[in-house]
Amino acid sequence: MAPGLFTLEQVTASRGGQPVLDGLELEIGEGVTALLGPSGSGKSTLLRLLNRLAEPERGSVRFRGEDVRSLDPHDLRRRACLVPQLPALLPGTVAHNVSYGPSLRARDADVARCLELAGLSAAYADREGERLSVGEQQRVMLARALALEPEVMLLDEPTSALDERTQAGVEATLARLVSELGVSAVIVTHDRGQAQRLARRTVRLSDGRVAA
Repeated sequence: MAPGLFTLEQVTASRGGQPVLDGLELEIGEGVTALLGPSGSGKSTLLRLLNRLAEPERGSVRFRGEDVRSLDPHDLRRRACLVPQLPALLPGTVAHNVSYGPSLRARDADVARCLELAGLSAAYADREGERLSVGEQQRVMLARALALEPEVMLLDEPTSALDERTQAGVEATLARLVSELGVSAVIVTHDRGQAQRLARRTVRLSDGRVAA
């Protein structure tokens, strides 16, 4: 049987000196998985463990059967690309932001295609990122992730800073990306409705473990 997308075994981790995961056991498969739970339940920490932006104190995290500690961190973060809760664009144009990651690997990015997939027209390429709305910046963040051709996107509260209309647009974009590209996603959200709309599986965390 092929290994799951991510496997976590007896994972214990802290954040800011406070324990947030306690002997977590979890299998995350292909497709879209939503992580639900109250603030402090370890959702964002778990997401960061998946591509080694954080390290567990005990236990193991495997990506497609390989211990993430055996993988090159930069390659892992390309394959499992994190889109943070708040947009964090580089100074400069949208095109610079989208093409930056591939340029580090001496590759060109199809900026127009990535923007189209993220729900923006190619006309945005020459715009300054700092002049965009928060919703537009979040779409640029998606385009920037897509330029890396990831196997899975790790989305940390991707619509929490958006108004209801913009949130609906970004959700539609995420659903289309999964459908058209076959990219898997792990989404941290506090919105049960969003989890139901986007994910095929929902995992609820409580007290550092998967809630029954």
